Amino acid sequence: MPRHCYILRVFTRGDEGGNHLGVVTDATSLTTESMQAIAVELGFSETIFLEWKAAETPRVRIFTPGGELPFAGHPLVGMAWTLKQLGPGGPDTLRCAACDVAISLEGEEAAIEVALDQPVRPAPRAGALAAAVGLPAPVSARWVDMPLPYLLLEAESPTAVASAIPAAEGTFAEHGADMVYLYSFESPDAVRARFFAPGHGVFEDPATGSAAVALAAALRAGGHSSGRLAINQGSEIGQASTINLRWYDQQVTISGAVRKDEVRWLDT
Repeated sequence: MPRHCYILRVFTRGDEGGNHLGVVTDATSLTTESMQAIAVELGFSETIFLEWKAAETPRVRIFTPGGELPFAGHPLVGMAWTLKQLGPGGPDTLRCAACDVAISLEGEEAAIEVALDQPVRPAPRAGALAAAVGLPAPVSARWVDMPLPYLLLEAESPTAVASAIPAAEGTFAEHGADMVYLYSFESPDAVRARFFAPGHGVFEDPATGSAAVALAAALRAGGHSSGRLAINQGSEIGQASTINLRWYDQQVTISGAVRKDEVRWLDT
């Protein structure tokens, strides 16, 4: 049956940039295979589907062109904006495969909040991967389980992040990494970042909310119990994006501006 799909850009800078997202608010009768096919057809880094039964916490499923994810930030922020801005309003919580997520909308910024409990591990052999993408030896290298393992590489400067050479598709897997986040501090309250996940059909992502959560977990493990950062990402691929990150106590929040581009009808 035909059903509509909102096409959004999440984590925009004003009206520009952001990460494209497909939002399907009625997943009735859609199978896993049909959701995956829609994600491939749309070709965005992620597409999110809502399953909402009476008296239950609404459930979402998130797909990249390469497969399903247990958690992803920009789809959840986009779904939060859709429900709060376009209707029907409520709920205040969404359930994804990894966890329950609190959602909110303040002005033009949608936000999600999750527990800050992601395991952080050292990555002592990450230098070879850094070299493969043209980075000098990283300042730090850590694994963060989101629950999928993200490799976080801190570069010596924002210029090093911007000039990193995207590796061939198989390079990350050769070095034991499937999702790689490069970042460096531009100032005490801003970060320049890039994210690569070629194994999931996303060679370079313009705005990665889950990686922002991973960064908060890594910084907290390094002794920063709370903080705020603006994460600037996507300029290298022409989709300049900004994620607002805040962490405190046992919680982490990511937020950003969202724009609706169009509504498409899917023949499913």
